[in-house]
Amino acid sequence: MPRQVFLFDPPERFVAGTVGQPGDRTFYLQASGGGRTVSVALEKVQVQVLADRLEELLEEVRRRGAGEVPLVAPRELEDTAPLDAPVEEEFRVSTMGLAWDGELDRVVVEALAPQEAEGEEVEPLADAEEGPDALRVRLTADMARAFIARAQRVVAAGRPPCPLCSLPLDPEGHVCPRQNGHRR
Repeated sequence: MPRQVFLFDPPERFVAGTVGQPGDRTFYLQASGGGRTVSVALEKVQVQVLADRLEELLEEVRRRGAGEVPLVAPRELEDTAPLDAPVEEEFRVSTMGLAWDGELDRVVVEALAPQEAEGEEVEPLADAEEGPDALRVRLTADMARAFIARAQRVVAAGRPPCPLCSLPLDPEGHVCPRQNGHRR
């Protein structure tokens, strides 16, 4: 079955966001542009890893002098708005790819759906006609910096950590291993 690649080059908006309350949130990447919006679900740790790897990629590009990379996102690109509603999940992300397009000075981010059939794996950022659906965005370095800043805020907005064990605190407290299983 031919795969569907949702391409945004560049998107009008590319953000990480959540639906739900801390402790019961679903994380999404959402890209929009040209009158369409695509949302894909992923895990909190995937959002954090994407932000970290984007940061590392931009630092490497800047260090090598391979492109114009700002140290911080321009203020006008700061995005604090909620996800565009309705949030309709196209797929759940299994694999992500990240690259620098030196010809266009763009970061390429790709999120892949799970592989449906056994057989050859499709590499992220490949232009294969068969394979899992994908969300692919091409971002300027400024847009990538803005994405990183928002993704870090979204991840940090979860439940506060227990001061003793660093596990997330529920509103009702939690069974703390450092307190021999007593509620904190």
